[in-house]
Amino acid sequence: MAKDKSNPIIAQNKKAYHDYFVDEEFEAGLELFGTEVKSIRQGRVNLKDSYVSCKTGEAILIGMHISPYEQGNIFNRDPLRSRRLLLHRREINKLIGLTQQQGYTLIPLKLYFKGQYVKLSLGLCRGKKDYDKRASIAERDAKRNMSRAMKEFNQR
Repeated sequence: MAKDKSNPIIAQNKKAYHDYFVDEEFEAGLELFGTEVKSIRQGRVNLKDSYVSCKTGEAILIGMHISPYEQGNIFNRDPLRSRRLLLHRREINKLIGLTQQQGYTLIPLKLYFKGQYVKLSLGLCRGKKDYDKRASIAERDAKRNMSRAMKEFNQR
């Protein structure tokens, strides 16, 4: 039986694309407990306002909210606890070097399943200024208007 190649996205951080320029993306695993995985399968996770800190040779995800599993009783963990990212040593060293540069930070972009594992897509990001945000909104609106005009023109 062939395996399904699609990776269903559980949660996406749309605010990150609005607030940052994403220069590069990385994939990492997460160190989770059983009730957290069950809660993630129900889609009860929020990536907003979370970030990654690379210190002491480890990558730590801070601020990701995973709601407690309803049937989890005593095995539930703190919803906002820090979670360790599973990366190779050379990847962590590369990320530490990149984030020490001026203005770069690691922001989680997507949370998805890859097979039975929960994976996190990290973005190496630079912050946007207000005028950059306005320019990207104007560009998106212009593209939308062009596609509407082309659709109307093609229907005639």
